[in-house]
Amino acid sequence: MKAAYFTEPGLPSVIQYGDLPMPQIGPRQALVKMTAVSVNPIDTYIRGGANYWELPQPYIIGADLAGVVEEVGAEVEGLEVGDRVWCTNQGFRGEQGVFAEYSAVDAKWLYKLPDGASDKCAAACALVGVTAHLGLFKENADLQPGETLYIQGGSGGVGSMVLQMAKLAGARVIAAAGSEEKAAICRQLGADEVVCYKTENVAERIKELAPDGVNVFWETQREPDFDLIVGSLAEKGRIVLMAGRTARPEFPVGPFYVKQGRMFGFVMFKASPAEMRVCGEAISSLLGAGKLKSQIGAEFPLSEAAQAHELQEGNTLHKQQTLAGKIVLHP
Repeated sequence: MKAAYFTEPGLPSVIQYGDLPMPQIGPRQALVKMTAVSVNPIDTYIRGGANYWELPQPYIIGADLAGVVEEVGAEVEGLEVGDRVWCTNQGFRGEQGVFAEYSAVDAKWLYKLPDGASDKCAAACALVGVTAHLGLFKENADLQPGETLYIQGGSGGVGSMVLQMAKLAGARVIAAAGSEEKAAICRQLGADEVVCYKTENVAERIKELAPDGVNVFWETQREPDFDLIVGSLAEKGRIVLMAGRTARPEFPVGPFYVKQGRMFGFVMFKASPAEMRVCGEAISSLLGAGKLKSQIGAEFPLSEAAQAHELQEGNTLHKQQTLAGKIVLHP
């Protein structure tokens, strides 16, 4: 089968596209024929040499997929040959990724894709959608109807999912955008208000739009400004963090605890299969009902995975601002 992989970490150019052996499934796995995959920033960190896990060699990149079940293991229940499925959380914990024509996937990570939902939209919203759902509800932000949420980068992968899910949950959403083009995307996705952070004073605009502060401040940037964040919080407001592994910012302790604030940090790939299935099934329902839109910024054939990584890395690490949404590849 064809696959995008590397044997040594490095720049995007280390990614090769060529033939690798077909995977063999275990008793609790399904063989999935890929129809679409998508790029996430963590994919580029792993390819760049981030030492999260010991990787198999050669290592197939990629975490997110949509596809069709071609074969099921003897102990798999609830899946049949021909089912359309999607999933995320692949290529982690020392396992192979999914940038290939076929992948052997543990059935516990696969979610059925309803009729009417497109494969590329499912692949594009996989990791970012699960991330948004995990962070917004239950023990993290516990977003409630009528609350106000501020999302940094509302047109991006995670940001666009947070924006839409918050609106569907009955919240008021203030989204930040870096250009008029991205501001327009935020409005199309349902943002009540948009702050253009390159041309406006963000702290002043949030104060105008939410005089009592925001109930949830979702930070997507790698270098958070906690003076801005804490200053924007409402009483008993919540901060959600999901980026910035090496960041060491100053933190205004006094204003934070006086507001009785709470702060949550999380990484989606540490969620249990049961926790992730709650998110996955909710997302499948939203996709099937046409209530969740994937913001796709670029598409490539799988053979151009190196170019896709270069584009993603340029926007994540080098702030090139040339991408609004996710990158989808087609095997």
